[in-house]
Amino acid sequence: MRNFFTTNDPLDTIIKDTMKGRQVLKTKHILTGWTNIVIEVTTNEKSYFFRFPRNPFWSKMIVKDAAVCNFVEGKTSFYTPQMELHYDEKKRPFSVHQKIEGYTLGDRIYHLSHTALTGVAYDAAKFIKEFSGIDLRGAPKEVQMPLSEFLYELDHEHYKNHIDKDHEYIKKTEENKLVHGDLNLGNILLDENDKVVGVIDFCFAGLGNPQMDTARMLSRPVPKEFEKEFLAQFVDTSEVDRMKTAWKHIDAGYAEHIRTNFPEINLNQL
Repeated sequence: MRNFFTTNDPLDTIIKDTMKGRQVLKTKHILTGWTNIVIEVTTNEKSYFFRFPRNPFWSKMIVKDAAVCNFVEGKTSFYTPQMELHYDEKKRPFSVHQKIEGYTLGDRIYHLSHTALTGVAYDAAKFIKEFSGIDLRGAPKEVQMPLSEFLYELDHEHYKNHIDKDHEYIKKTEENKLVHGDLNLGNILLDENDKVVGVIDFCFAGLGNPQMDTARMLSRPVPKEFEKEFLAQFVDTSEVDRMKTAWKHIDAGYAEHIRTNFPEINLNQL
């Protein structure tokens, strides 16, 4: 029996059953969800995001996502989702978290004033520093998965052409610090005043080098002004350029997998 979901599953029924009496007013499929089928659900009370894993690998990782979210809640200056992990009647895991009103940094970064851009760069760097400084004593085993191990498994279960040189490099530079692992522009959330309010999507998170998060922020196109202000917040950026290259290879490999298997997904953010 498969432990993941497809769009042929009765997702609307699962959503209604999970909402437990709250009236579901509207559902909207988010077509940029690479790893999960993502559905925004509007109820008579609040709005939520449901994430249904697309394959066995992401079913395992959504459990990690929930474990990380619960462990880091309240340990940075920024909102992180209070993730609920659920299982359907077939024992397949899926997650639910409340929507944060606002915009992704990816949606706004080319429309920000100089002052706002500087503030966002400072806050993004602040998150990386705070996150990597979280005390790992008492952390569940899911939180302590090395990022290098996760990325290697991601590659060898999904990629046509493996990127073993990158894996060797990432493992060699790894540290015993907590990293987000996928700190791209789509996972930084801004409010209506263009202030960073939260960070989402922790299924890549684990132990690694904080410069991996710095590099991830810059591995997709950003304004030169933002890159300059962002890098200025760190003392050590010696590995960032090499790590940016690794992230570009990681994106390219997974994008090929998506184009081959899920052509309906929007990859315009690349």
